Amino acid sequence: MSFKIIHKDTNCKARIAELKTRNGIVKTPVFMPVGTQAAVKALPPFALEQMGVEILLSNAYHLYLRPGTDLIKSAGGLHKFMAWSKPILTDSGGFQVFSLAVLRKVTEQGIYFQSHIDGSSHFLGPKQVLNIQKDLGSDICMVLDECAAYPCDYDYANAAMQRTINWAKLSAELKKTQGNLVFGIVQGSTYHDLREKCARELVEMDFDGYAVGGVSVGEPAELIYKIIAHTLNFLPENKPRYIMGMGMPEDILESIGNGADMFDCIIPTRHGRTGSAFTSSGRINLRNAAYISDFMPVDPECNCYCCANFSRAYIRHLFNAKEILGLELLSLHNVYFYINLIKNIRKAISENKFLEFKQNFLDKYQKINNTYTQA
Repeated sequence: MSFKIIHKDTNCKARIAELKTRNGIVKTPVFMPVGTQAAVKALPPFALEQMGVEILLSNAYHLYLRPGTDLIKSAGGLHKFMAWSKPILTDSGGFQVFSLAVLRKVTEQGIYFQSHIDGSSHFLGPKQVLNIQKDLGSDICMVLDECAAYPCDYDYANAAMQRTINWAKLSAELKKTQGNLVFGIVQGSTYHDLREKCARELVEMDFDGYAVGGVSVGEPAELIYKIIAHTLNFLPENKPRYIMGMGMPEDILESIGNGADMFDCIIPTRHGRTGSAFTSSGRINLRNAAYISDFMPVDPECNCYCCANFSRAYIRHLFNAKEILGLELLSLHNVYFYINLIKNIRKAISENKFLEFKQNFLDKYQKINNTYTQA
């Protein structure tokens, strides 16, 4: 068994576990920084290791198009190519095909599309997607799925969900020869019966883990929470549960309380590159004039390199002067904030205090966050 539950909180569905991969054990709950194109933006691998990152996410679609799977394979695989020795999860790229491709045609066999980079023609089917990820040397591979946009009508969501199931069946056949972990993805948009049907059929295929896809694509938070909580009810307890593309600290806390284990999002680094910092008291925008002579650390309760050495005033100066160091330091801080939050969540679960921790965190965090505005 590659997934072992260590402890369940006695007051809710939150749990801590260990996921065994070819390149190491991942402790869950876990947050995966996003290195879409074999790099977490503005952060070198040694910095990620030092702050305790256990696993990264890369994207098969982007790497397939540039620099190309053959080149990465000849370099010794994605781990060697990007100098990262710990586990890597690769997304199949299905979402990127639908969101980035210039032209696309969806068939029962897969997706024909034109590259958003140079307009060249390509085809990705369920077997091609897994073979690409195998060549990359991914520890965890995601199957090809069709992500329905929000909002969409029932018939379209049903058709996309059924295609996702059909593609998953082909992926399940290939999984036996893969040599790495393969996760199925539950689709169905906002329709509970479609989510249940998709989840039940995927579970019968016995994937190594299961993801909830197609959330955080424009829905209000309350609806996202309902979809996730409903879907998790139909996923097995003895397999990891991954919420794709999520998200904000409050979203992660809500999902962990419902039994989710794995998360990824571009938010920490994207916000860091635009001057927005996550702190224990909420999000702040350091480009604002309020911080021009504020010599406090970005977050007085944080022990990251940024907060141990630099002030809010200095970070603001770097952004105003368009110095690259500013976005590097704030990206580092934000990723550290997420990794440290997850560590504290694991500790709270081990002590059966997750609900108490969640409430205390949100009480403090949302005081500022509720009034936060982008500059």
